[in-house]
Amino acid sequence: MPIKDFRNVHAMLKETVDRYPNQPAYRWFPEAGKMAMVTWTQFYEEVQMVAKSLIALGVKKNDKVNILSYTCYRWMLCDLGITSAGACTVGIYHSNLPKDCRHIINHSDGVLVFAEDETQLRKLLEIRKDLPNVRKVVLFNGSSAGDDWVMSFEEFVAAGKDVAEAEFFERALVPTPQDAAGIVYTSGTTGVPKGAVLTHDNITFTAQSARTSVDIWEGDEHFLFLPLAHVFARICVYTSLLAGNPTTFSRSMDTIIDDIKTIKPHWFASVPRVFEKVYTKVVSGAEAKGGLALKIFRWACRVGNEVSDCKLKQQPIPAWTNVQYRLATKLVFSKLQAALGGRVRWCISGAAPINPAIAKFFHAAGILVLEGIGMTENTSFTNVNRYDNYRFGWVGQPGPGIEQKTGPDGEIMYRGRNVMKEYYKMPAETAETITKDGWLKTGDLGVIDAANFLKVTGRKKELIITSGGKNIAPAPIEGALATCKYLSQVCVLGDRRRFLSALVSLNVENVTAYAKAKGLRFDNFDELRQHPEIVRLIEAEVAEKNRTFASFESVKKIAIVPEFTIENDMLTPTLKIKKNVVAEKYAQTIEAFYADNNGKNASWSEAPTTATVRVQTRESVPA
Repeated sequence: MPIKDFRNVHAMLKETVDRYPNQPAYRWFPEAGKMAMVTWTQFYEEVQMVAKSLIALGVKKNDKVNILSYTCYRWMLCDLGITSAGACTVGIYHSNLPKDCRHIINHSDGVLVFAEDETQLRKLLEIRKDLPNVRKVVLFNGSSAGDDWVMSFEEFVAAGKDVAEAEFFERALVPTPQDAAGIVYTSGTTGVPKGAVLTHDNITFTAQSARTSVDIWEGDEHFLFLPLAHVFARICVYTSLLAGNPTTFSRSMDTIIDDIKTIKPHWFASVPRVFEKVYTKVVSGAEAKGGLALKIFRWACRVGNEVSDCKLKQQPIPAWTNVQYRLATKLVFSKLQAALGGRVRWCISGAAPINPAIAKFFHAAGILVLEGIGMTENTSFTNVNRYDNYRFGWVGQPGPGIEQKTGPDGEIMYRGRNVMKEYYKMPAETAETITKDGWLKTGDLGVIDAANFLKVTGRKKELIITSGGKNIAPAPIEGALATCKYLSQVCVLGDRRRFLSALVSLNVENVTAYAKAKGLRFDNFDELRQHPEIVRLIEAEVAEKNRTFASFESVKKIAIVPEFTIENDMLTPTLKIKKNVVAEKYAQTIEAFYADNNGKNASWSEAPTTATVRVQTRESVPA
């Protein structure tokens, strides 16, 4: 498919509306048990209403409009209304704390904020005095309650009823390819979030490049639960928009399983953590049944792996293996497939590395997880494995129109129309990130083979260099440890130290089940986390995982800590661990890893060959 030069996002939308006027565009759940739907024509009419109301409220070209909400239909509706009015969408994660909302709204120069509900409104009211440029807050759900700073969505739509259609079309023609369609703030794992300015051309080009790279058929159902504040989710929706396919929005992260069974999607995108949780739940469930059920499960996995290997090598599947696989699918894999709706042809995994073993497990079960890569600064798409050409542990080939290379130090770099215009109001940071000849420096390290496949080996800033001079990428080690059903999160440390250590949180469900099966007494999970039997369990699990690593890559000491969360500021809204925050919070614990009884640093030879586990209680976390 040749790349078309759309003038702006509205032009891309209008082409789809004209091509598929009466086809379903978006579906959502207004309440449990009910579903709403709009066609492309109905959606376009509502986009016009939103744009007209923005015009009536004085929003001008290049004005910044914030959306503070979980993923929903009105998020996407207002995004298209904002860009069609010539303004710029700036999303804010619904999980952000008030102080984070204040920073993004003020730094982006936001003049109007769409807020999901009264929960989000309370955040804005808390910081109201610090938002001098915000003229109005529009609630997706809820009423203004007599506050003239706040409008219900119905009041907002009514405000534009007198704006002529001709004025809408005049404004829709205003944005040029190089005008800003959105500012997307990075998740801030290592510092203050930066606003990546994405142009109309960035979005329309990337949607086309991604559309050409994935196997989307006419009529395919797309299911979305990722946050639209992240450009990864938005590029998925823009790609479906370009294809004229419907997207259904999940009600919440808690209802994904129920919603996906109802929708029966053909494809969806996710972050690795969701696949990890499903994998852990499936394996734990089989082990809990034990006996014959566990033997059948393990047999099915062996057969599935044989089939997976044949497909990866593009070899025919032996007849007897095929017979066994059909039986394995009927007895075991069909349940996992049904849990995902029963029609999934493929899934996309992005935003962080997925453990190849987990991708292989799903493949063996008949569900293809295609890993890709992108970042906010390149509109969240550069590479993806293809439906008919994929490898686990690699992120695939670049999309059409995107160049890739590695620098002298192995840093992955990209050039193309997907590369952002700039960091908003940060010229020095922009110059550090984009070279004069247009190459975006990603900060990722990797290798590119003769077939132009990319394998990411680590992050420059996260690369651990031990005091013995060993260069270690922590992500694969964290991914391997995370496959342990008793662990939830893993943060590997050890830069400039003699060996690796890690902070881990526990899987509450599986550890609790283990404790009950063993007859352990405990009053709460904080108490259970410190139980000697649980400590020994984690020691054994980590020691087993260490067997797969070289000695210098093995984790020698571990502390069991409370869950990393957005609320305690140790997770970003995209569920990435803020390693600098974690390291500062647990500085005393980490220092203790590397000190002997006299407080002196332990030598490498004194480091234990299996993991030593400490427990960090919630109350004893250093301030």
